[in-house]
Amino acid sequence: MTRKEDRSKSIIINEINVRSVDRGKKDIAWWRSALTSAESVSRPNRTWLYDLYEEIMLDGHLTGVTNKKVNAVLNKVIHFERSGAHVPEMDELIRSEGFREIVKTIVETLLWGVSGIEFLPGPELNFHKIPRKHIKPERGIISYEQGGHEGIAYAGVPNIWVMGAANDLGLLLKCAPYCLYKRGGLADWAQFIELFGQPVRVIKYDSYDEQTRVELKKILDESGSSLSMMIPRQADFEIKDGKQANSDGGLQLSFVKALNEEISVTVLGNTETTNSSKSAGYAQSKIHQEQQFEITKADIAYTASMLNSTRFLSVLRSYGYETDGGRFVFAKEMDVEQLYKRVAIDKELNAIVNIPTEYWSETYGVPVKEQA
Repeated sequence: MTRKEDRSKSIIINEINVRSVDRGKKDIAWWRSALTSAESVSRPNRTWLYDLYEEIMLDGHLTGVTNKKVNAVLNKVIHFERSGAHVPEMDELIRSEGFREIVKTIVETLLWGVSGIEFLPGPELNFHKIPRKHIKPERGIISYEQGGHEGIAYAGVPNIWVMGAANDLGLLLKCAPYCLYKRGGLADWAQFIELFGQPVRVIKYDSYDEQTRVELKKILDESGSSLSMMIPRQADFEIKDGKQANSDGGLQLSFVKALNEEISVTVLGNTETTNSSKSAGYAQSKIHQEQQFEITKADIAYTASMLNSTRFLSVLRSYGYETDGGRFVFAKEMDVEQLYKRVAIDKELNAIVNIPTEYWSETYGVPVKEQA
């Protein structure tokens, strides 16, 4: 057996050199450089970009909206069916922690652009996630080093499943600048609070009286940490603090809110299902909810296509699951209010044109009664 063949059958995670996340300072210049590196035609490298993604995922709002996107799919009911009939033997697999982790990884691919799973041999479903920085979809390899261009080719390897398009860098690419600006805005807000959130103590002394200056400084040092200044009585001193236009820090607050809204729109397609605004009402919230529902339907369709892919079904067969002729199906999400309006139209239409029973089953989830 050659070394190349031996590597193709070994555990990938043991072949690569996994490095720690770079937690150095990240700014807009870093984002630009990382994007340029990832989009390079000759030597594309996502290492910097994915280090940046790890950093911005520390943002609480971004974590919240991404979890909401993932959970909207993860919490849907899934079953396996063959010839339109439910296959209960697959229910235990679907309820397992490993299967849920696979579904989560599939949805996260939309955020990161690429994901990889290596399935391990054995009697039960078992796998390792492949570090994304080592996946080079442009070259079709798992690199030994995160910044390297040599590695193990995964095309045709049955136990390696790489998801995502070669040119897709994920939704986090668009969220990154908002998170970076937000971090700077919060720092400015904290500085504003530090400067103007408590009274400023100003003591004036005669410039020729050095002994008094020393004693006054000692008093200020021993009387708390509030901002204090000592100036000669003869000096003309004035603070231009900008408080007339931003007396309560509202400028920084509106900036942070605007950035959070941009993040919400990027990930969820709306703002009102996560944040509320002064202009929000029932109609506006309803529209935003419908917008998110459409995005969730698209995420569900993507997840279903991945679960029913030839690669994943063949992996399940290798673990002894009978998948031939079957597919994973998400339970239909029913919008009662929309169905209530639709059924009135369908009833009138059915009086004119005989609607097939399959339509009622597909639209309203009503089982088709077999004719005697």
